[in-house]
Amino acid sequence: MKVAVLASGVGTNLQALIDRAHRRGMVEVVAVASDKPRAPALARAQAVGIPTKVFALEDFSDRSERDLAMSAWLREQGVELVVLAGYMQLLDEGFLSAFPSRVINVHPSLLPAFPGLNAVQQALDYGVKVFGATVFFVDGGVDSGPVILQRAIGLQAVDDPEALVDRLHEIEHELLPEAVALIARGAVSFDPVNPRRVVIARLSRARWKGAQIQ
Repeated sequence: MKVAVLASGVGTNLQALIDRAHRRGMVEVVAVASDKPRAPALARAQAVGIPTKVFALEDFSDRSERDLAMSAWLREQGVELVVLAGYMQLLDEGFLSAFPSRVINVHPSLLPAFPGLNAVQQALDYGVKVFGATVFFVDGGVDSGPVILQRAIGLQAVDDPEALVDRLHEIEHELLPEAVALIARGAVSFDPVNPRRVVIARLSRARWKGAQIQ
């Protein structure tokens, strides 16, 4: 499966995809796009020969025009799945319709709890005892799409946002490549009765071992 990654920042989730899925031949990352010309994620992609392109909002008349140009470029690269990895922009309906049920994101909370920005601080302020990360399909809302995978951790006496972010990054770096590998293997579908419910197919032992990211 040919995968594109959209990233706005450092690109640690992109690096996890490169190391855990791209290099192992589970998927092929064929394009990385960013809204930030100096995003370190672009350098990570260029270091391994992945084509990159910048779509800064100020270069277009509006977000719709930018997203249209970006989706056209990704289609030229033959992209089948779009992964948001720290991409800090909303995508319009035109972009999502170009890749129906083929745009996924990772969020630092157990959705639907604490969507949007500052999820970690929201959780600490609320005083939750269990937290985690979610990989989900992107829809037209804010972190509101169907959940693919989640992983939880306990928050016993944790009150340092930076320490919690570090722990969540470790989870994201495992969860996101695992979800991408499962999608690439055709193991992810939607319940026809409840389309919000994502179904992970039972795989044979050999196929499941290949889908898991160690």
